[in-house]
Amino acid sequence: MCGVPLRVDASMLLLALVVTILYAALARRQLDLGPLGGYLVGLGFVVSLLGSVLLHELGHALTARRYGIGVRGITLELLGGYTEMDRDAPSPRVDLLVSLAGPAVSALLGGAAVAATVALPDGTLAHQFAFQLAVSNVVVAVFNSLPGLPLDGGRALRAAVWALTRDRHRGTEVAGWVGRVVAVGTLAPVVLLTLRRAVDPVLLPLVLLVAVTLWRGAGQSIRMARINRRLPLVDLARLARPVFPVPTGTPLAEAQRRRAEAATPAAALAVVDAVGRPVALVDPARADAVPPQRRPWLAVDAVAHDLDTLPALPVGADGERVLEALRTHPAAQYVVTAGEDVVGVLHIADLAQLLEPKRKTNT
Repeated sequence: MCGVPLRVDASMLLLALVVTILYAALARRQLDLGPLGGYLVGLGFVVSLLGSVLLHELGHALTARRYGIGVRGITLELLGGYTEMDRDAPSPRVDLLVSLAGPAVSALLGGAAVAATVALPDGTLAHQFAFQLAVSNVVVAVFNSLPGLPLDGGRALRAAVWALTRDRHRGTEVAGWVGRVVAVGTLAPVVLLTLRRAVDPVLLPLVLLVAVTLWRGAGQSIRMARINRRLPLVDLARLARPVFPVPTGTPLAEAQRRRAEAATPAAALAVVDAVGRPVALVDPARADAVPPQRRPWLAVDAVAHDLDTLPALPVGADGERVLEALRTHPAAQYVVTAGEDVVGVLHIADLAQLLEPKRKTNT
């Protein structure tokens, strides 16, 4: 839509089913419809609701494009949707405008639906549709404006803190912690009202799902802020492990013995051809899985990956480029190159230790 790729997550089917059933029951009570009519009305409401969510996300996408930020696509999922952009906003002002564009669209849709609700005759199908669309869009606009990540209001808060401190990462961390407060604040009143039997208990699982999603999203935002703050420390020339060459056909035990004698136990084993050109890289996990008694009889080639199949990074790549490579080509190890030469191997565990020194990783 509008040149923006659209994806629908399988979880959206669950939302569509639940809303159709619940709204069908409401429509039958309010409009005196039969079972089939109720389900058709429920399905129609789901389509209208998804349209509202899509327009909300298009608000983000088109505003981002307006300021030169590429949009990879819009995904509709269980709890609404999200817009994936190819880079961060270049300034707090742009971040603020992109963040508030979605709630602004929802507020406009909600206002139009409120006007339609007032104008239409009570007790009609059109009135019921307009009323539910008004409620849903107003709720989406208000809830998304709450000042905590990963909500739109959280991105607006990040932009404000970024503008005040000139530190985007600090803005993200502050908005992430506020997002955790919002998650608890969303769940706590519903739990209390459920215990007092003031609301239907069926509402609790849905609110719990929303709260957990908010908590996890806020935590991920805090984590990414801390990682991004350490990206300037990434230096592949120092971080990559050296390469220890062994001829093709060398038994695994012999290759490991030679590496140990060379006092380079952390070096990556590279399989080289007859002219000394690296052609494959031993996978440490596969090598460790081979029982010690079999290693003298198993060639390194059997536990190696061809270099052509492994993702590569130029030795001069900065932290942002390395992180983007991890997102687009996730792997346990990356070949580090200088021109056509292999100069080292980046292990994901080494990078994780640099970016998250307090986080436990498997080496």
